[in-house]
Amino acid sequence: MFKILKAEHLAENIILMDVEAKRVAKSCLPGQFIIVRLDEKGERVPLTIADYDREKGTVTIVFQPIGASTHQLANLKAGDSLLDFVGPLGCPSDLITGDLEETKKKKILFVAGGVGTAPVYPQVKWLHEHGIAADVIIGSKTKSLVIMEEMMKEVAGNVYVTTDDGSYGRSGMVTKAIEDLVAEGKEYDHCVAIGPMIMMKFCCLTTKKLGIHTVVSMNPIMVDGTGMCGACRLKVGDEVKFACVDGPEFDGHLINFDEAMKRQAMYRTEEGRTLLQFQEGDTHHGGCGHCGGDK
Repeated sequence: MFKILKAEHLAENIILMDVEAKRVAKSCLPGQFIIVRLDEKGERVPLTIADYDREKGTVTIVFQPIGASTHQLANLKAGDSLLDFVGPLGCPSDLITGDLEETKKKKILFVAGGVGTAPVYPQVKWLHEHGIAADVIIGSKTKSLVIMEEMMKEVAGNVYVTTDDGSYGRSGMVTKAIEDLVAEGKEYDHCVAIGPMIMMKFCCLTTKKLGIHTVVSMNPIMVDGTGMCGACRLKVGDEVKFACVDGPEFDGHLINFDEAMKRQAMYRTEEGRTLLQFQEGDTHHGGCGHCGGDK
């Protein structure tokens, strides 16, 4: 059992929990995720790691209740326990595992949309701890949904908040903020965008136009988290990949977002899953043999 040490609302319908999970905390790195299961009858829920403390043996998760399981999770309080807290899973961020001296040469921009601010934070924090200051755009629909702003300001070079309705910070979408910053003289050669699929799609269209290499996290499409269910199958260039075992981070300029979003919508229904299985054949459940999802 994994004890919940803290449970609090960061904003309306956005919840932060600190969970005692010493093995996960000891091994995890920014960019990875965990799988939560509330009880023996509960479904597997993949959630990205928002922070960790190796000394205390804790891992922080931030989530927005959407389905039955996440609503049940949201009802738990400090002192309650989870049956399973499995991880770390997935690949760490390339910024973390790559050559540190080369990373220090990069001019890095993070674009965080909504709950996507949570998985952005540990990457920015890690870079800060290694002497690298990255800029961060936090995007939200409105002021009341902005999360982790003060935490981000402690580790980022600059933090720019933008709201769709103009109620706080800059006015407009994150794509407008990217264009405005470049027009103001900011220079970036590496961008990491994490948030809703539609946000990441238009971020990539914007950064491609501006010549900024962009990495996105495809954690929003994960279901099973092990490469077995086929939910997070996507095309990256000419290759078939699975977000949970090959990612969750990929070159955003190579992803077919329209296909991924259409597939995500179809996968929600029994009829849709059956059709996808028929169309994709042996590659539907990781059978391509290239991504590791069939092992």
